[in-house]
Amino acid sequence: MAAKRIGILTGGGDVPGLNSVIKTVVYRGSEIGAEVIGLRRGWEALTHVDLNDPASRARYVLPLNRENTRTIDRTGGTYLHSSRTNPSKMKKLPPVLAGQTFPSTQVTKKGETSTVFDVSPAVLKNIETLGLDYLIAIGGDDTLSYAAALDRQGMKVIAVPKTMDNDVRNTEYCIGFSTAITRAMDAIDRQRTTVGSHERIGLFRVFGRDAGYTALYTAYVTSTRCCIPEYKVKLDKLIELLITDKKHNPSNYSIAILSEGAEWEGYTVKEYGEPDAFGHRKKMSVAEDLSSEIKKATGEETIVSDLTYDLRSGSPDFVDKMVAATFAGMALDAIEEGQHGLMTAINEGCYRLVEIPDPKLGPRKVDLATMYNTERYRPTYDHKLGFPIFLTRA
Repeated sequence: MAAKRIGILTGGGDVPGLNSVIKTVVYRGSEIGAEVIGLRRGWEALTHVDLNDPASRARYVLPLNRENTRTIDRTGGTYLHSSRTNPSKMKKLPPVLAGQTFPSTQVTKKGETSTVFDVSPAVLKNIETLGLDYLIAIGGDDTLSYAAALDRQGMKVIAVPKTMDNDVRNTEYCIGFSTAITRAMDAIDRQRTTVGSHERIGLFRVFGRDAGYTALYTAYVTSTRCCIPEYKVKLDKLIELLITDKKHNPSNYSIAILSEGAEWEGYTVKEYGEPDAFGHRKKMSVAEDLSSEIKKATGEETIVSDLTYDLRSGSPDFVDKMVAATFAGMALDAIEEGQHGLMTAINEGCYRLVEIPDPKLGPRKVDLATMYNTERYRPTYDHKLGFPIFLTRA
């Protein structure tokens, strides 16, 4: 094997299973004579670190071994910590790069123009100084889009997809998704007692800015209605369905699950706060807005529960531990064979190495024709013969 020194980082939001990837890479790396270097806080490690400053190096660079990773897979989160840093579009140069010249572009959004810097030359220089032969980047669309760009610039990269939204292209499964659905299912089943006790309509908001997999699959296993970003429902019809469900339920309650990016006709989800490094702003709660509409139209009381961050907390379930460890092993196999510019994936239900998705294509979306009943605002349960285990195709 040519590569002896492997960097590894986690970017974007945390999900259960990240530590299983990290540990397995370290353990497998030790078996093939590779040294694994943890890069803390995602891409920020390579944009903000001052390798001549021991304190800065200690903050951002963490040599990994079997001893300091032995128990990390027993918990959620990421041992390496994370950030939403985009080295190709930095609004402000970090102190270590102040005064240096980097390529810049003008970006205009909603009438406001700002300058962003591409500090990839500094990233590549830090990689060279650290002596990294390979880089394993674990993340969603945003993190992996820069991983692909870095590979094109000469750094050998293997990508590992993670996101509780399960919306990375070229794979049917992303680390964190199974645990998120399990958490949501458990929370909703617990809260049925409260919603039913008060005879109300329960509205549950889950993550899913651009794709509705988390809401759809939670609805699938809890037998409830859902609203997803891929389809704008009719508000009056949705309310009518929920009221009918409530009347027909012996406990006199009903439930709906909403993706954070779900909308109905004539409505647009409101956003707030400053955009992150990849241009995303936080979304106001569509569930709260739907609650107001239900109250206004029918007088019915609701219970609104925001499950978002709870779904990405805690230790991973069996599926996420298994997939995470397998993806890590695949990454090391690829490195041993001298491959790069690839992403670990599940495709047609099988483990495969595929191209890192083109960020211009955006996130993978729910296929309405096979997965969502646009008349009933429910998942589609029939005609699944021959589908992969996760009921979707990359």
